[in-house]
Amino acid sequence: MTREHLARASLVLLWWGTVAASLHDGGAAGIALLQRATGMGPEAALAVVGLGCAWDAALGLLLLLRPDALTYRLAAAGVVGMTLLATALVPTLWLDPFGALLKNLPVLALLALMTPKEDRA
Repeated sequence: MTREHLARASLVLLWWGTVAASLHDGGAAGIALLQRATGMGPEAALAVVGLGCAWDAALGLLLLLRPDALTYRLAAAGVVGMTLLATALVPTLWLDPFGALLKNLPVLALLALMTPKEDRA
């Protein structure tokens, strides 16, 4: 397995692992976090968790099956978007000892490195 394949596999596992972690309890932990931090109702919080999981699952599949420049750009846009949304809703996630948001910085760097050379700006 090449370094590129290993890096791509780690990104696929990151996205699918996020879905699994978000849904392992039926989404209850994410819903509770959103409700506590924002006052969001349970239906809205469930929708946010569900949309996030759908996005992550789709990106993992795209990275697995179609690892082209567009896919890497979509993944980077998703990381930036989710980071901004999470920062707006629960800014204390930047202080999470497990790096809930901080981990997104090296993920963005890896996505930039993985973008096919002929497609980089």
